[in-house]
Amino acid sequence: MIKQFLNDAFFKSMESSILGIEHAESLPPICYTNGDFFEFEKKAIFDHEWLCIGRVDWVPKPGDFFTTTIVDEPIVVVHGRDGEVRAMSSVCQHRAMLVAEGTGNTRTFTCPYHHWVYSLKGDLISAPAMEKTCNFQKESSGLPQFNLELWHGFIFINFDENAAPLKPRLAALEPIIANYEINNTEGPKADRNIKYNFSWKVQFENNNDGYHANRLHHGEFHDYIPSELAEFPDSLPENTAGYYRTNGTLHKDASFNPTQKALMPVFPELNEVERNRMAFANLPPTLSLVLTSDAVIYLILRADGPESHQLDLGLLFAKGAMSKPDFDSNMSQVLERALDINAQDVHVDELVQVGLRSRHARRGRYSWQEGAQRQFNSWLVPRYRAHWEQLKNNKT
Repeated sequence: MIKQFLNDAFFKSMESSILGIEHAESLPPICYTNGDFFEFEKKAIFDHEWLCIGRVDWVPKPGDFFTTTIVDEPIVVVHGRDGEVRAMSSVCQHRAMLVAEGTGNTRTFTCPYHHWVYSLKGDLISAPAMEKTCNFQKESSGLPQFNLELWHGFIFINFDENAAPLKPRLAALEPIIANYEINNTEGPKADRNIKYNFSWKVQFENNNDGYHANRLHHGEFHDYIPSELAEFPDSLPENTAGYYRTNGTLHKDASFNPTQKALMPVFPELNEVERNRMAFANLPPTLSLVLTSDAVIYLILRADGPESHQLDLGLLFAKGAMSKPDFDSNMSQVLERALDINAQDVHVDELVQVGLRSRHARRGRYSWQEGAQRQFNSWLVPRYRAHWEQLKNNKT
C-alpha cells in the first residue's frame, strides 16, 4: 500500500502548523494514530535526536544499573567501576537475549541463555564453547555503545553517532532553569514504566498546555495559576533542542498541593520573579519539566507505538528536604494533589486519542494560551520535512 502521507502536498500542509499563533492550526490527525507515520517518525526524530532515558542518581554507586526501552530499543545504563556512566544495548550479541533486566548492582552482565559474559564497559569477556567457531573474535562482539550526554543530572543518549552535541542547543533554557540547581537536588524513587494508551505527542501537548489549566483543573487544583498569566518567548534559536513557557501565580511560592503553597524548602537561589511564577521546560521527544518554587516534576516519555508510550515520573527537591522531620507528611500531600490532577489529564488524553481516530477529527485552531503547541510544532515540522526530503532524494 502506498503510504498516504508520503507526498509533497502532505508535508507542505504542515507549514500551517508553524505560522504565528494567531494563524496556526494543529498537526494532521494521522500524525497521532497511523502506524506507518510512526515508523516514519522513528527515522525522522528518534534515530537522530537526544533522548532522555533517566537520571544519574538512579545509578549512584559503581556497579549500579537500570534498564529501559524506547522505540523498541532495549538499553542498559550502568555506573562503571571507573566512575563513568555508560549506556549500551542490552542485547546479547550471540542470540539477542537481553543481558540485563530491571535494576540492580553487578560486576558483570551475564546472558542467562548461554552465559556469555560482558564487562561493565560492554566488552565480551567470556563466551563458553566458542573455540571451534571459525573466525569468531570476542573483541568485535561487545555490547553496542550509545552516545551519551549528561544535562542537569539527566541522562541523554543518541542513536546517531554523528549527532551534534546537545548542551549548546539548550542554551535558551538555561536562564529559565539555572537557579533551580537541578544537579544539586534529591528526590524519592521515580515511578517508572507507567503505560499510557495515547500518543507520546498527546502527552507532550498536554504537558505544554496552559490553555486547559483553568478549565479542566478549575477550582482549588489550578485557579491560583491563571491561564491568562501564561507567557511565551518571542523567539527561540532555530537549532534549539528545547523550549519553555512561564506562568505567573497569584501568590508567592505557589505549589501543587492542597495548601497551594510550598511545603518543601524553597530552592535557595530563586529570585523574586521566579518565586512568583511556575516554569514549564520541554525537551522533545522525551523530557518535560514542571518547575515550582519547591519542587521540580520530571516526566520522561518513551514512545513505544503510534498510540502508546511509557512514562517515568519523578520529583526533585532542594538538597536536605528529605531529611526534614515533616517530609513524609508533606510528600503525601504533594502526591495527593499530583494524582488528582494526573487522573484528570489522563482521562482527557485517552479521549483525545479516541477523537483523533475519527473521520471528523480536524486540524484545530489555537488560542494564544496554546503558544507552547506552536513551539512543539516548530520543533517537529522541520524534522519531518528534512526526512521527507531525504527519502525523496534517495529515490532519485
